[in-house]
Amino acid sequence: MGQEITNIPKGVGLANLEVFASTLESLAQADKTVFAVTSDSRGSGKLVEFGQKLPSQIVEVGIAEQNLVGVATGLASMRKKVFAVSPACFLTARALEQIKNDVCYSDNPVKLIGISAGVSYGALGSTHHSLHDYAVLRAINNITIIAPADNFETAEAIRQAAAMDSPVYIRFGKKNMPEKIEEVELPTSFEVGKGRVVKEGSDLIFIATGEAVWPCLQAAQKLAEEHQISATVVSMHTIKPLDQRLILQLASQNTPIITVEEHSVYGGLGEAVGSVLLQNGCHNKFKIVGLPDEHTVSGSQGEIFEHYGISAKGLSQSALNILG
Repeated sequence: MGQEITNIPKGVGLANLEVFASTLESLAQADKTVFAVTSDSRGSGKLVEFGQKLPSQIVEVGIAEQNLVGVATGLASMRKKVFAVSPACFLTARALEQIKNDVCYSDNPVKLIGISAGVSYGALGSTHHSLHDYAVLRAINNITIIAPADNFETAEAIRQAAAMDSPVYIRFGKKNMPEKIEEVELPTSFEVGKGRVVKEGSDLIFIATGEAVWPCLQAAQKLAEEHQISATVVSMHTIKPLDQRLILQLASQNTPIITVEEHSVYGGLGEAVGSVLLQNGCHNKFKIVGLPDEHTVSGSQGEIFEHYGISAKGLSQSALNILG
C-alpha cells in the first residue's frame, strides 16, 4: 500500500500519548487530587513512570473497562480530578452505558482518555479500530469531545480538561506528531471549543481533527507547489462543542470545504460540519473524507490512511476533484 506518515516538519515531536503522560504527571505532582485509573493499559498509556513516582495516585482495575469508568466516577464524585485511560475501541464500546449514565447523566467530571484511537492498532483490524467514538459520544448529552492534532494541543487540552468541572473525552493515536502544526504569521492559541486555523489560504478549506490534520497540511503544501492552489487548514480539535462561528466565517468565503477525520464518515466531524452548513443556508461545495462503511483494511496507520485517501496525495486529488 502506501507509506507511513512521514515528513514530520522541523520541530518533530513525540507521540501525543507521551505528551499526555508527562503533562498529567506534572499536574499530579502539583495536585494530589489528580488521579489516573487504567484498565491494564498503564504501559500503552505511557503511565509506567507515573505509577512509579506517584503510586498513591494511580488505580489499576485490570481488563475491565466498565469497572474502570465506575471507579473513576466514584473518585470524581469525591472531588478527585480523574483521568480514566483505556484503548478507545474498548472504552467507548464496552463501557458506553457507564459513560452515558455514571459519567454524563450523573454529571461526574471524569476525563476519559481513549488511547490508540482511530486505526492506530493497524494490523489488529476492525475489532481494535475505534471509528465510532465521535458518533456515539456526540449523541450523549453533557460531554466535551477533543482530538488533539499535535504536542502543543495535547498539553493544552490536558491542562484545560483538568480544570473543567464536567465530563471530557480526549482521544490519542500512537504515532510521533509535530510539536506544533502551524503555518501562520502570528502564533495561535488553544481553547477548548475553538478551532485553530493552522494555515491560511483562499481557494479551498480543509477542516480536520486529530492526527488527520497533518496530512491536510501536507496536501496544502503539495497543492501550492504543484497547482498554485492556496488552501486553508483548520485543526478542529474540539468535535463537541463544535466551533460553529469559525465554520460559518470560513463558509462565507464561498470556497469548497473538505472535512478529514480518522473516523467513520458517519456521525463524526464531517456530518457535524455539514449540519452546521446546511442549517445555516450555506451552499459551499462539500466533501467528507474519512473511513467508509466497510470493515477497514489491515496495515499500519500510514498504510490505512493512504488506502482511504487520508494522505497528501489522496487529499490533493480530493481537492482537485472538488475544485473541478
